[in-house]
Amino acid sequence: MKPSTTNTQVIPLFPALMRGKCARCRIGNMFKGPLSNVMYHKCNNCGLTFERNPGYFYTAMYVTYVFNVAEIVALGVAIFILSGGSNNPWLYVGITIPGILLLAPLNYRYSRVIQMYWLDPTLKYDASLSRRKTPADKDDS
Repeated sequence: MKPSTTNTQVIPLFPALMRGKCARCRIGNMFKGPLSNVMYHKCNNCGLTFERNPGYFYTAMYVTYVFNVAEIVALGVAIFILSGGSNNPWLYVGITIPGILLLAPLNYRYSRVIQMYWLDPTLKYDASLSRRKTPADKDDS
């Protein structure tokens, strides 16, 4: 039995972004595991090379910087409110630095995902590549 050639589906942006899926097909994984920061070289579904040119992910450092600033501000405000307006700088430093270090792996992962989804003008979602490969596809090839 031949699979339908119109078996494409539009995969929503936000769930694919949160799961670290390929920006072009939204099916293949960018990372080797849900908690891993080790990236695959290519998408296993559409063949997109993730590091599209040397130094491609340098821009992700700026996204990480924005994440860090937002985390510092959020932690600072939370500490201020929860401590009743404490003026002790060591309280802020002692909570903010470990907080940033704990969130560093997520910053690394999602800065790369955001760069591929939103900061690369040449990389667009292609719904025709969003066809899940089935065992029947392997029999036909």
